[in-house]
Amino acid sequence: MSNYLAEFIGTLLLVLLGDGVVAGVLLKRSKSENAGWLVIVVAWGLAVTLAIYAVGKVSGAHLNPAVTLAMAYMGTFPSGDVAGYILAQLAGAFTGAILVWLHFLPHWKITEDAGAKLAVFCTAPAIRNTITNLISEIIGTTVLVLGLLCIGANEFTQGLNPIVVGLLIISIGLSLGGTTGFAINPARDLGPRLAHAILPIHGKGKSDWSYAWIPVVGPIVGGLLGAMIYTVIFQ
Repeated sequence: MSNYLAEFIGTLLLVLLGDGVVAGVLLKRSKSENAGWLVIVVAWGLAVTLAIYAVGKVSGAHLNPAVTLAMAYMGTFPSGDVAGYILAQLAGAFTGAILVWLHFLPHWKITEDAGAKLAVFCTAPAIRNTITNLISEIIGTTVLVLGLLCIGANEFTQGLNPIVVGLLIISIGLSLGGTTGFAINPARDLGPRLAHAILPIHGKGKSDWSYAWIPVVGPIVGGLLGAMIYTVIFQ
């Protein structure tokens, strides 16, 4: 398996399981309807863990353009592979979102709330404010990348790292995710948002493109900031 294919598969699995739990919680007549934020956050953490286990030994399981760019900035990842990784991640996220749509196919029509349907695919702020929403995504992704680098600097029992990373995601989601839904990953937000725009979802409404740049720019800035902080303080 090539690194690019691994990133595609890993990000597909991440979004399939991550957006899948949001669909289960928000769409009408799902057996997990109204299960709540805790279920969503824990399931996203598990999704990250399983995706890392799936492809980590092949590609390093970046699964996130912000992580790829941060690693390239630090010089631990070849800059020539950045574009291929990011394209693979976006394609995987897009495909994973399509599979979520297919999996919950009967539930879209009986769900009237267009905002809930969009939330299955991508993030939106609890209170819409450009500056504070951007800051939230920057802080969340700074913590993510700094946490990943600190985790990588420690020795754990073989095979334990993905679980620790999953716990990091859960911690970020529970502590910092309530403002914007903690995209902390441009591919995780942009790929599914594109799928929402293209798919024939009954009563779906608009894809909120005026907000879409925040979960792209914020994580990229936050990822680079996390790498800079780690380089200055921990190296």
